[in-house]
Amino acid sequence: MNFGQAVAVTAAGFAAGGVNTIVGSGSLITFPTLLAVGYPSVVANVSNSVGLVPGSISGAIGYRRELRGQWRRTGLLAIGTTAGALLGGILLLKLPSSVFDAVVPALILLACLLMAIKRTPSQTAQQDHMGAGSASSFFTGIYGGYFGAAQGVILMSLLRLCFPDDLQRLNAVKIVLTGVANGVATILFILVADVAWEAAALIALGSTAGAQVAARYGRAIPSEVLRWIVVVGGTIVALILIFT
Repeated sequence: MNFGQAVAVTAAGFAAGGVNTIVGSGSLITFPTLLAVGYPSVVANVSNSVGLVPGSISGAIGYRRELRGQWRRTGLLAIGTTAGALLGGILLLKLPSSVFDAVVPALILLACLLMAIKRTPSQTAQQDHMGAGSASSFFTGIYGGYFGAAQGVILMSLLRLCFPDDLQRLNAVKIVLTGVANGVATILFILVADVAWEAAALIALGSTAGAQVAARYGRAIPSEVLRWIVVVGGTIVALILIFT
């Protein structure tokens, strides 16, 4: 990798770290970049997963204020995410990628539709639904371990239905859970596949910085604006996947 390629990979990591912190789908920036600089698809996928984990940790640290009082909730949901991501990673190793190709855009669009629906006052008054939240974390964990792009969009739409809480607080939970899914998948991939450590390190460097910047400014975004950012961002991701 020459200097220009290293800069491009680091910049892609920076952008992905910021996008993952606020919306989700940063892999659609880093993965194509790794392909463009010459890495084979499997190596690029694995290295991308490894490199984005520090960005998730950085984003969670940046959102630590919003995580206060939520650690029990987040820990319980993380159990489902861990199990799901492990299953998703195994499926990735066993099944052809074409299995999810037609389903993923539809899932993302459905998540955007759910996110676009404004909660009514009666819905806002409902209690937490931890059972539904755990199921959501498990199934999105499978998705994250298998594919991952726009996992945050899908997860945010489901968390919003399960927990009548401020969207910024739910975004903090989302950052932790997507980080857990990436981390579990990363451990599995390291054990069974080759990692381009130079590329992973550059993405880690960029995503860590990008997540910090996004956390600093992202928490100032009003919840209603954040909701529509997720809707628009998710729709764009779905269209990219449909037409590529």
